[in-house]
Amino acid sequence: MEKINILTTLVQYLVFPGFLFLAVAGLFVSWADRKLAARMQWRVGPPLLQSWYDIRKLFKKELIIPEGGNTLAFICAPVIALLSIIYAGANLIMILFMQGQIFPGDLFVFLYLLSIPSVCMMLGASASANPYAALGASREMKLILSYELPLLISIIVAALKAHVMSLGLIIQFQMEHLPAIASLSGVLAVAVSMVCIQAKMGMAPFDVSEAETELAGGLFVEYSGPLLAVWKLVKMIAMIVFPLFLVLIFWAGGSLSLVVLKCAGIILIAIIARILSPRVRIDHALTFFWRKVTPWAILALLLAIIGI
Repeated sequence: MEKINILTTLVQYLVFPGFLFLAVAGLFVSWADRKLAARMQWRVGPPLLQSWYDIRKLFKKELIIPEGGNTLAFICAPVIALLSIIYAGANLIMILFMQGQIFPGDLFVFLYLLSIPSVCMMLGASASANPYAALGASREMKLILSYELPLLISIIVAALKAHVMSLGLIIQFQMEHLPAIASLSGVLAVAVSMVCIQAKMGMAPFDVSEAETELAGGLFVEYSGPLLAVWKLVKMIAMIVFPLFLVLIFWAGGSLSLVVLKCAGIILIAIIARILSPRVRIDHALTFFWRKVTPWAILALLLAIIGI
């Protein structure tokens, strides 16, 4: 029986709803992102399998380790980031299919899981001993300090609505009652969370830590071959996991196809925002989150406290 449980767990995290499923879904969303951007710019865009071709090409290329840095941290950072995003995504999908299965940890544990990729980006960039990567890591750290607070406050709104801090119980409560988005405080919290998630995914206008035109790739400037492919997979899978997290925490309920449509809507908004928005300066990003987004998150929290 124990062997069967171990085998089932391995299948869940390696095949469905784990690595294989999330990777395929991420590759498709990445293609849709590039295709939509191309069509909005009157270009043809890439073929359906272009994202897969890019990842396969990188895995065939030579892996170059920079001199003077921390080799172990440089190699482990993308691997840890990939494992964390897969674990988070697989648990979200299992909760979805099992209608409120209890996640083995509270809401804050899951938020820590979603923060690990950003921390690993800073770790890997700092370990490369490259000045451009170090500057990208510095920008990423400032971004985290700016958007994590309003994101946390907005997530607490959903917890207040359900009167629990367990992720599974919050989702189960919304499946049995009205979702958090059915209130004014929930709408404000969703809007704040979507802006924060845009920065968390490293998408324009908050892609200042990567900034190819300024930092030649920033965080990933020293990465090549398979390790760069792993980073690209992390970013692709994040485009699935973060929108799904928002849907389940604020807008759970309905059929599976309806949940997919909700996720697709959030992904579409994020892609359009990336295409239409110019990159902001890091100081402007900090000012935006601290002075404009955070007050709205606090207002949503106050409204949730008084039951609006």
